[in-house]
Amino acid sequence: MNNRQAIKALVRKDIRAITASIQLWLPMLIVPLIVGVIMPAVLMWMASRVELRSIGNLGFLLDSLDTLSSSGQIPELASMPTDNHRIVYYLALYMFAPLFLIIPVMASSILTANSFAGEKERKTLEGLLFTPISMDTLFKGKVLAALIPSIILSWITFLIYGIIANILMYPMFEAMMFPNLNWVILVLWVVPTCSLMVILFNVLISAKVRGFQEAYQLGGLVVIPLLALIAGQASGMLLISPLVLLLIGAALLLISFVLLRLVTLWNSRQQLAESQI
Repeated sequence: MNNRQAIKALVRKDIRAITASIQLWLPMLIVPLIVGVIMPAVLMWMASRVELRSIGNLGFLLDSLDTLSSSGQIPELASMPTDNHRIVYYLALYMFAPLFLIIPVMASSILTANSFAGEKERKTLEGLLFTPISMDTLFKGKVLAALIPSIILSWITFLIYGIIANILMYPMFEAMMFPNLNWVILVLWVVPTCSLMVILFNVLISAKVRGFQEAYQLGGLVVIPLLALIAGQASGMLLISPLVLLLIGAALLLISFVLLRLVTLWNSRQQLAESQI
């Protein structure tokens, strides 16, 4: 069996393990459904129909939109006729964008925590280590088995979100407003690089710890920086431009190369076997 066939076999094996476990695939469906479909749809629908100035808690957001409009950061806001148009536009094209990074991070964390840690719990890692494949091939197979589903899940959620956003926005703007350049870069560049970084980080953890829950909990630490990003975008304090998104993707790719090097240096066949003892 050559390396390509071995990688394909590993990917198929891990994906079958994912689909066979409700503990793995159910959270992977629920989180995108809430974060990428239900919550945006409800908030955009409400924002298009409610008198926003009557809601006191939204005053800070409307003031932020005034600032973004007057400063030229989002010049399109200045020409919009009502607050409802402005806030729906901002919600659909800017505020929800960082939330979409939670989807690949969550999916990658679950899938990768199940890689080596899951093999240890199922007592199948020892047999895998005795197969005639190199450690490089083994890690590549594990990474791809997590990377492919997480990217596909993110892209499917993006398509559903885009359909909903255009359906809700078209009666107001009489045009297809979604996606903009930010979203294209986010989905095609930042999501894959973010997924790869999270996967490599979690592979590093998963190969060291003894169980799935421990690996998942430690891997979930990568969500913390995203929370600050989401808060900054929601408040208008941090408006992510296309250039910033390109730089973020490049930085994530660089971190991934470093993590890949660490994974190959810190894990050997003997070390993985000893970690089961």
